[in-house]
Amino acid sequence: MRSQRVPVPEREVMKIIDQVAGSGLVKEIEPLVSRRTGSPCTLPVKALLVGMCLTAARDGGVILFTRVTNLLYFALSDEMRQQLGLRHYPDHDRGFESAYAVVRRRIHSVLDAIDPSPLPKNHRLARRHAEKLLAQADPAELTRRRTLMLRVTNMILAMSLREALPLLEGHWDGSVCVDATVIGTYAKGLASDSPVTSTDPDAAWYVRTAKHKDPLALDDLAPAQQDKNGAKLQKKADRIKKRLYGYDASLVIARDPDHDGLPLPDGSANPDVVPALVIAFSVEKPSHRPGQVAVEALQQIGNSLPRGYLAGDRAYNDQKPENFQLPIRAMGYEPVYDYAKDQLGVQAGFAGAQLVEGNWYCPSMPDELKNATKDLIDEKIDKQTWINRIRARAAYLFMPKQRPDAEGHRRVMCPAQAARAQCPLKKHTLGRGIHLPLIDPAPNPAGSPPCCNQKTITVPPESGANLWQPLQYGSETWQRVYFRLRNSVEGINGYAKDPLYERLEDAGTRRIRGIAAQTLLLAFQLAHANRRKLTAWANSIALHGDRPHRRPTRRRKTKPLGTWTPKGYITGPEKTEPDE
Repeated sequence: MRSQRVPVPEREVMKIIDQVAGSGLVKEIEPLVSRRTGSPCTLPVKALLVGMCLTAARDGGVILFTRVTNLLYFALSDEMRQQLGLRHYPDHDRGFESAYAVVRRRIHSVLDAIDPSPLPKNHRLARRHAEKLLAQADPAELTRRRTLMLRVTNMILAMSLREALPLLEGHWDGSVCVDATVIGTYAKGLASDSPVTSTDPDAAWYVRTAKHKDPLALDDLAPAQQDKNGAKLQKKADRIKKRLYGYDASLVIARDPDHDGLPLPDGSANPDVVPALVIAFSVEKPSHRPGQVAVEALQQIGNSLPRGYLAGDRAYNDQKPENFQLPIRAMGYEPVYDYAKDQLGVQAGFAGAQLVEGNWYCPSMPDELKNATKDLIDEKIDKQTWINRIRARAAYLFMPKQRPDAEGHRRVMCPAQAARAQCPLKKHTLGRGIHLPLIDPAPNPAGSPPCCNQKTITVPPESGANLWQPLQYGSETWQRVYFRLRNSVEGINGYAKDPLYERLEDAGTRRIRGIAAQTLLLAFQLAHANRRKLTAWANSIALHGDRPHRRPTRRRKTKPLGTWTPKGYITGPEKTEPDE
């Protein structure tokens, strides 16, 4: 079998060589691992990257360095090995071990140069000794290495977007969604009070309960349970549904929320709608600095790409504004949030205007409109009533007067000044017709607030920064943008965790310990998922009026479930139609 092995086709190798040459990775990594003393390394950085890319392309994004060794030294033609500057090793056990040792030394030299952790891997260390090493480490040097790690790994990811870059620049509005997904590490996790560390000391535990409730919802919002004597009962611990020792990968997913992604009438994919892709990522311990880690990932996106809406779950609008909300707005993104129970209703004020679920409203807006979402959560109103109240809020919404300036200050005008309502405090707004609501300002001994006395007010970026968003919460536009962006994350997570391909969550697909190694290998898995998705999308497009190579996935047209109700079970023709 060994004597009959067929070398890797030169065309396949040359394609990967061109990708590596155009990525800029060689120029980025070579200065980090260059030697001034000692014998020169026999494995060039370019050859190592080609071997890793070749392995990832052939093995579903998964990289094992035994496989890299076999492909580089025993599966390439003599001409390709000579072009890559590789030595010849005999095809037996000693030859393989010698080549494998070269590959291991080279990859560890790269990892040592970009590792942002001072802790040794692959053996358990006394926890007090580990704490001593962390205290002695230079924070500036660790920050520099983390910056290098993210830049190098995102350059690997960018290789998968090279062909799609013109599509993203021309057919994508710059909207993204940020979310953290857990990935396992190839080490056994230990208890937090263990006297020793894990063999991967950079990782931590991820715990998810069966309820999987909003982590921001305060427990004291619900009434405390009491026994018959009035004593407070001890709450039962939630059953743990998922427990994994590893890392959080913060993914930035590009998706255009203005298109639903449905196939064209002929069943082919729309060539103007680029599929959801991972365009940047960052890695950290689970639930550790989520806002700052997301900003680190966003900073890796190239300046040639546009900026649009940015959606995130409730973990992000609970951050300190200087860690997440203000930096993303400075980068040009407009946030789109959902809110926890303790973030509903009036949350902030400026110059008399009130921030209600992310938007600035007239202070005289009726209380039933201010508390619409609260009443829905408390089941005081139904969903349709909530929708009607959200629509009624629009008449009290402060409208932008002009685009924000370079420092993020926004000039807005009250709804009466914007001809959306009538207010007795501004006489010129009266008499515009009964179709506009009449604002009923409450008497105030201190006088009217500035937002009522002035035509416009200038809202600084710091006011209500942690909850502010440009779209009206609950509106049709908000629902379209937020849920399409959030659904793209769930789709990517399921796509890249497919056990037949990248197996993103599986610890066995990344068999080197440490945050640098895990991030590097994860980059190749994410890049493979992007390429696989782009290939499936391209194959489902009809070129030149011909049929596509494959049909895109779409829902089948089926009859309503009520069609199959047995006769006589439900009487009356009105019962045969399904409920909306």
